[in-house]
Parts: sequence; structure tokens; C-alpha cells
Amino acid sequence: MRLAVIPARGGSKRIPRKNIRPFAGRPMIGYAIGAARKSGLFDHVVVSTDDDEIAAIALDLGAEVPFRRPADLADDHTPTVPVVAHAVRACDALGWTASEVCCIYACVPMIEADDIARALALLADRPGAAYTFPVVGFPSAIQRALRRSPDGATSSFFPEYQQTRTQDLEPAFHDAGQFYWGRREAWLEGLSVHGNASTIVLPEWRVVDIDTEDDWKRAEALHRSLRPEARA
Repeated sequence: MRLAVIPARGGSKRIPRKNIRPFAGRPMIGYAIGAARKSGLFDHVVVSTDDDEIAAIALDLGAEVPFRRPADLADDHTPTVPVVAHAVRACDALGWTASEVCCIYACVPMIEADDIARALALLADRPGAAYTFPVVGFPSAIQRALRRSPDGATSSFFPEYQQTRTQDLEPAFHDAGQFYWGRREAWLEGLSVHGNASTIVLPEWRVVDIDTEDDWKRAEALHRSLRPEARA
């Protein structure tokens, strides 16, 4: 059995209620639920939330909300792995014992079902990996990063690379922040994701990080330009 877990707590601070705020005419969480369902990979698509309104919207969008997340796993500092482990155990109690579990974040309007499938295939192909997830390349060489002082002066973080051509530097990647496939035991044992994973690479234009109102506007404009059917 495969399980999708979408963590969606109610206490978002920087953008209040962002999990269910309308994005391009659809509740934000609808993109995660829709991609999970479209993939056809999951026996259950579960939303882990502490919030009744989020639960009601998730149910309306086709997800399941068979339990509530406890308050001690719904604060600003709770890591992802314990939240998913709680969901796995809660689903065990319902008789839904999953061998592979995919954590899909709630605010991922650019997510694609095909990427979820690619990462699952990689997990099956890499028995030594506890997790698989998508990454994206940094838009500029991190070895050429600059430090800026209050008076505007700059200095190199890595002076040894000041004269190196960017095309000669090793590419660097960061977590795309969309989803994580993991083996059941990895979630329950609390293994860290980044140190125990294989990855797929996404194009930069399909990765957005939404933490501020400016981020939201930029992401919505990008989404509408790439997906004309989503235009209001």
C-alpha cells in the first residue's frame, strides 16, 4: 500500500491561512491533492491537519482526513518527519499499513504528477536510499556568493573562486520543497531526509517558494502564464 500525507496545519504566520487561500482560483492545498490523485499511485491521500476548516476543504477536494494532528505536532518548530511518522501510525490504526509514504507539502502549485511518479521509480531503483525527492539547481554559482556589509561593501564568501569562470564551477542544488518519498521504516525511525536520499532534478521555472505576499504574487503570475487554463 502507498500513502500520500499532506501536512497542513492551521497556524501559518507569514501568510495567514495560506494552505487554503485561493491561488489562481483554487484553494492552495488543491494542487497537492490534485497531483496526488492524478498520479494514480496512492491507496489513500491523507491530509494531516489540526484545523477544522482545512479538513473540510480537503475533504471537498477529494482527500481523506481520518484523524487530527495533535497540537504538539502543529507548532512553528515541528519538523516534517515526526508529522509524517504520526500520520503513518494513525493510518496503521485504521488498517492502512503503507510500505511507501510520500509527504507532499500543501503549498506546491507547480507540482506535477509525473515528478511524483519519477521519484517513486527512483526509490524502487535505489534500494540503499531511504528517501527520494526533487531538487533544483541554484540560479547562480554559490562559490561566487558575496557577503555585503551594512555600508554596502562586498567581499567573497569563497575568495579562492573569485577568478574562476562560473562554467568551471561545480553545480549546486537545493531542495525543491515539493514532496518526499520515503520507505515506511525511514519515517518511523526518524531518519533525516537530506542525508539518506537520492534525488531527481526539476527545472528552475517549476519551483516556487512562497513565504511572503510578494512570493505569492510572483508565483501566481508564473502559474497563470504557464497554465492558461488557470487564468481567472
